[in-house]
Amino acid sequence: MQVQGTSALVVGGAGGLGEATVRRLHAAGAAVVVADLADEKGKALEAELGIRYVRADATEEADVQAAVAEAETLGPLRVSVDTHGGPATGGRLIGRDGEPLDLAGFRRTVDIYLTGVFNVMRLTAAAMARREPVDEDGNRGVIVNTASIAAYEGQIGQLPYAAAKGGVVGMTLVAARDLSPLGIRVVTIAPGTFLTPAYGKAGDQLEAYWGPRIPHPRRMGRSPEYAALVQHICENDYLNGETIRLDGALRFPPK
Repeated sequence: MQVQGTSALVVGGAGGLGEATVRRLHAAGAAVVVADLADEKGKALEAELGIRYVRADATEEADVQAAVAEAETLGPLRVSVDTHGGPATGGRLIGRDGEPLDLAGFRRTVDIYLTGVFNVMRLTAAAMARREPVDEDGNRGVIVNTASIAAYEGQIGQLPYAAAKGGVVGMTLVAARDLSPLGIRVVTIAPGTFLTPAYGKAGDQLEAYWGPRIPHPRRMGRSPEYAALVQHICENDYLNGETIRLDGALRFPPK
């Protein structure tokens, strides 16, 4: 499925991975809508690229519905990419003080990083399902979600985040099977350590720490590399029901 001429929704599109994806899809000819809570960055992208920005919380049904509706004003929604983030609770299951990890924090982390993905996926899939297929294979669209290699090798103190990202991985094949009669593909990207503008000055320190630990290339990932994979997933119709690690062969150590 070609990106050119499609309508695409990028949830979390004002962040590092999301912004790179927005720029890539826009350059490839898609009509892009950014859904995010970062108003300043979102509006700046809107002004620069001539795309649309919608303020939306991925965990809220009405917000995501509004973003989907905005995308559909530009044409049939064919591409959904979810890169949204948010605060995540950390800590050992039992702390040094003997206290168990906070339940409310765990629930909030799962709500943001798992329930939010589910919410975006179900609502964008419903919109895609209402449209006619674009080709003889019956393709109606593609959904790209974002997990993390923490889903496989969560580090000490990452239990809530690893659980949520593991859930995203776990949904991928099931969702692809659920949506196969409708001609909608589902693929997840599991990034390793990526250097994004959000790190600011701390980026140099992170690069110095992680770079030597990554087999090849010995550096952190770059957001355009994520975006390039998103476009390839969109255009390669045989990619479906899979989680793709994008990590330079990195495997997280315990800590």
